[in-house]
Amino acid sequence: MKAICVFCGANFNGDKVLAAAIEQLAEVLVTRGITLVFGGGRVGVMGLLADAVLAKAGKAIGVIPQFLMDKEVGHTGLTELHIVDSMHQRKQIMNDLCDGIIMLPGGFGTLEEFFEVLTWLQLGLHNHPVGILNVNGFYDLLLQQMDLMVEQRYLKPANRELVLSSGDPIELVNLMNNIEIKPDEVWFRDRNLT
Repeated sequence: MKAICVFCGANFNGDKVLAAAIEQLAEVLVTRGITLVFGGGRVGVMGLLADAVLAKAGKAIGVIPQFLMDKEVGHTGLTELHIVDSMHQRKQIMNDLCDGIIMLPGGFGTLEEFFEVLTWLQLGLHNHPVGILNVNGFYDLLLQQMDLMVEQRYLKPANRELVLSSGDPIELVNLMNNIEIKPDEVWFRDRNLT
């Protein structure tokens, strides 16, 4: 992978374990020559990750809507900053610029971004590996919900298997490098979903 898009929060709760994971992810990206693509903010987890990558002489590309720039939350010290018109355009450009996607802790916006590009993967609109950096079990319940969706036959096992997860940034990037992307694009073919 040459560029990884990271979806993450515009807030940071001060968790030292998360801060260490952010530093470790930045180190993995920079040492492997992987460019960070992210939401372009200077605040929260976004800002911490971008600053960590830049401090290690890595590349960080931000994509941010104009209305967020107007609120002065845009990061102005990036390798590149794309200012766009809408949140949807932001996601599309971020997806176009990367060849892998990771979700870190965040709120509604982080989940919305991740699940939209995950749906695009399920539909065959891209073939980027997707992973969740599950720091301190932050996403345990979300991963359990995905398993329940399989159990209740709303999600095919092949599509659940597209979502990689680990609490360790090195392991997660390694998993993403080694996955063979095989979504079942016709999720409605078999009512029994087996």
